[in-house]
Amino acid sequence: MEKIWLRNWPKDLPKELVYPHGKIPVFEYLRIHAKKSPNKTAIIFYGREISYRELDQSSDRFANYLLNEGLRKGERVGIFMGNCPQYIIAVFGVHKMGGIVCPISPLFKEQELKYEINNALMTGLLTADILFPLICNIKNEIPTVKFTVVTNYNDYLPSEPVMPVVEYMKIQKQPVTGTDDFNEIMKIEASCPPVVSIDMENDISLFEYTGGTSGLPKGAMLTHLAHLYKPLCIAQVRGLNENSVELTCMPYFNIAGMTCMIGIVIYGATNICITQFESKAVLIAIERYQATSMYTAVPGYLMMMQHPDVKKYRLNSLKKSLTTSFVVSLNEKISQQWSELTGGCPLLEAAYGLSETHTADTFMPSHFVKYGSVGIPTYENEIQILDVNDKTKEVPIGEQGEIAIRNPGCMKGYWNNKEATESTLVNGFILTGDIGKFDEDGYLWWLGRFKEMIKVSGFSVFPEEVEAILNQHLAIVESAVIPVQDTKKGEVVKAFIVLKAEKAGLVTSDEIMSWSKNNMASHKVPAYIEFRNELPKSGVKLLRRLLREE
Repeated sequence: MEKIWLRNWPKDLPKELVYPHGKIPVFEYLRIHAKKSPNKTAIIFYGREISYRELDQSSDRFANYLLNEGLRKGERVGIFMGNCPQYIIAVFGVHKMGGIVCPISPLFKEQELKYEINNALMTGLLTADILFPLICNIKNEIPTVKFTVVTNYNDYLPSEPVMPVVEYMKIQKQPVTGTDDFNEIMKIEASCPPVVSIDMENDISLFEYTGGTSGLPKGAMLTHLAHLYKPLCIAQVRGLNENSVELTCMPYFNIAGMTCMIGIVIYGATNICITQFESKAVLIAIERYQATSMYTAVPGYLMMMQHPDVKKYRLNSLKKSLTTSFVVSLNEKISQQWSELTGGCPLLEAAYGLSETHTADTFMPSHFVKYGSVGIPTYENEIQILDVNDKTKEVPIGEQGEIAIRNPGCMKGYWNNKEATESTLVNGFILTGDIGKFDEDGYLWWLGRFKEMIKVSGFSVFPEEVEAILNQHLAIVESAVIPVQDTKKGEVVKAFIVLKAEKAGLVTSDEIMSWSKNNMASHKVPAYIEFRNELPKSGVKLLRRLLREE
């Protein structure tokens, strides 16, 4: 397809991706900034500041620890904790000795944790001490793990944090037998840089596990080139430079959070690291440190705008705010409210992407915003819309089909899963399983998962579309939609709904159905409604599969 989106490429944005120091590993970018600006603040963590020199030397120490533990190039290390300086140090440390980082959700319970550790054949783990009991419970079932490093959030918190911390961060450090202490490693290991040869296009930097929306999670193998290319794309698009101060509150275990965190280091900027989103903490951080950009999901922006003290904070340092439409979809009203609050900062849909492509395959041009769209393709990127019945053919502009993506960020394949790799990675293209379309301006519209599409009397209904409308109901927190077999229509819509606490027991299914009939096409209206206290998720991603399996 002709790259019609180039007509709408922002005039102030280079049309070619610029690699500031060439196609070298991201950890080499860290070394360059540590040498050039050793005292520059790399990380701000609730008041504690860590320089580029300290970040570089600390990651060297962690790399040398791993080497002394017998870890070799290509072996895997799991990181099982929330955002903190230790997380960032470990990512760079693992890469500096040639290892592969395996981010693990700190929301996991024993069975999920055991599956990813064993699937990846992880050799070592870094975890928060408050999460170590989960590892201890499965220690006899994870035979490849040779060592575990434990840390506490207070190890890097100042004695008096300048922003509120969440409750679990207040738990003081406890000794954990049978583990190595992160702080001790920082004291005793050498800071001399380890030497490793990296093949940018073939050596793996990350195992990014898919969300498990269609079966067991799979480890997408992302190269060092992917780990440079994609963070650089999204950083260049959002105008990052060495003077930028970016607030990161999206979890680093998620590919989107990881991508933002790495982009900051590529440009030698400053990262305000937030362990878990809390509206007051974020508002204080923006004002105190004059943040220039940030990224979180739409509900986070709503919580800040609805905070009773929001007008006490000066937020006009922000130049660009990015978001993802999880639970609540971004619309012009929300964007305008944020712009008015911040003195003109645009709030834009960040991107479309997936774990298999190191995410961020599109971006939203700020000069021509289309709400509901996910923007235009980013640098060095090919996106096609394929006929779902013949994936050798592209469909015309405006028609729906499966989204296929090819760029330097695409995975090498799924770890130890040849069958899934061959069905997903075809001629260099990732067949995403997502349904979408291009419009006449080259903007991509994501419509939903092909496997989750509901056929009602021959009409295609995408769960995400129905959920987005339902979630606008004043009594609804969130919803999930699945198909139910029907003798007359083939399938009909069933909605699982979580009500706001104050509305529980006061709103009936008939009321929701009646409201739906006034707000969506008849074939999209739920035929069945079930109220739930919560919905099954992996992180923030809905697991409709589990609802279908019930």
